[in-house]
Amino acid sequence: MERVADSQRTLYPYVTGTSVVAIKYKDGILMAADMGGSYGSTLRYKSVERIKPIGKHSLLGASGEISDFQEILRYLDELILYDNMWDDGNSLGPKEVHNYLTRVMYNRRNKFNPLWNALVLGGIKNGQKYLGMVNMIGINFEDNHVATGLGNHLTRPILRDEWHENLTFEEGVKLLEKCMRVLLYRDRSAVNKIQISKITDEGATLFPPFSLKTYWEFSSFKNPTAGAEGSW
Repeated sequence: MERVADSQRTLYPYVTGTSVVAIKYKDGILMAADMGGSYGSTLRYKSVERIKPIGKHSLLGASGEISDFQEILRYLDELILYDNMWDDGNSLGPKEVHNYLTRVMYNRRNKFNPLWNALVLGGIKNGQKYLGMVNMIGINFEDNHVATGLGNHLTRPILRDEWHENLTFEEGVKLLEKCMRVLLYRDRSAVNKIQISKITDEGATLFPPFSLKTYWEFSSFKNPTAGAEGSW
């Protein structure tokens, strides 16, 4: 008699995406992520979309394990479908979807079977902008600008200095491009294929991917160990 297979858990992430950066701007939410998917330390995939619209009012971005992100999208598809089945003229807003994700992530963490992702959820409903994040153990918060992965360390200082609530769309895109350029220079898992998305009262828009203009002739890039004690 064949033995029934044991349940499988994500013991360690295999194919992962790096940072997601998102900000509030005058008309809604802007979110940016690159399209790289790393198999271990190998940058294996270069066309992985990690930003997805959720329902009518929300936009979701994810760092971490891609297969776990796909599982989260399946959960959210079921949630949105169930909500639509009521046909009551109401629909889930970004705050409700974010609260749902915080419960899912914390519940899976308590089962010692976490979803290996850090999620950014932004949206707008009835003119009210919302932006929050949640990590793989359920820690969550909302803010005017958020970032996951290495972006939480390298881009938040830039955002604290330059973000303001009256950013236009063009200014917001320029600020996100600056953040993504810093990550491209400093994050080994980043790839120069960026996707920016926005969500306003009119709905979500995912723009085509593009490459950033870069400059690699800085002296510290040419000889990064110069002056470092013990370097070769």
